[in-house]
Amino acid sequence: MKNILALAAGLLFMANFANGAVNQKPADDKTTKGDGFVVLELFTSEGCSSCPRADELLGNVQKQAGDKPIYILAYHIDYWDHQGWRDIFSSPENTKRQYWYADKLNAQVYTPQVIVNGKTEFVGSDEAALTNALRNTLQGSSASTLKLTGKPEAGKMAITYQTSGSKNVELMIAVVQKNAERQIKRGENGGRTLRHVQIVRTVQSFKLEKPANGQVNITLPKDFMAAEWEVIGFLQDKVTGEIHAADKVGK
Repeated sequence: MKNILALAAGLLFMANFANGAVNQKPADDKTTKGDGFVVLELFTSEGCSSCPRADELLGNVQKQAGDKPIYILAYHIDYWDHQGWRDIFSSPENTKRQYWYADKLNAQVYTPQVIVNGKTEFVGSDEAALTNALRNTLQGSSASTLKLTGKPEAGKMAITYQTSGSKNVELMIAVVQKNAERQIKRGENGGRTLRHVQIVRTVQSFKLEKPANGQVNITLPKDFMAAEWEVIGFLQDKVTGEIHAADKVGK
């Protein structure tokens, strides 16, 4: 009976998301927790007219997720910046990461693109694909775990990690701005007001000298505010690209 209730609650959550019911409260966490986790990585740009829909869909997920193991990372790439509008959140490092994934997944490079747990990709504005990916991945299981703790102090953060079940992985730490609103004056989205979610501002990679537990140190952006930002970590196989576990600092 417990498994049936968990499955039903999970499907209800996805049905609410698919119908855009962003104002409803998430389902009772006691019936929705499972072994699966989801890392959604969106590659997007303010200069791309197809991208606002992807931002909107991930914004719906952000509102519905509650404390479910769903981690959203939006990387603004820079190859749209020469098309009449420069995205202030874009960076060549984000573009480099997307090309890295293209090599791992034998995929094309385009926007908006979503990659799930470093293993599969699809068009970020495809609501049905996103719904299916969330449902199927949350119902899965993971043999690895990651637990992060840390506290910002004077522009830095010492992050203590505990891991199990993963070998040959690196710890990736992303500093994420939860929300932003921008007036776009030129380019394909000229005249529109765009609302962004989960903007990746920095990403740092650490080789784990002590795989089971240890500490790493990161530098925080100057405008970092704990209430409006979050720090997300995940264990990634640098050979295959697969993500084995994820967690938020302070979750």
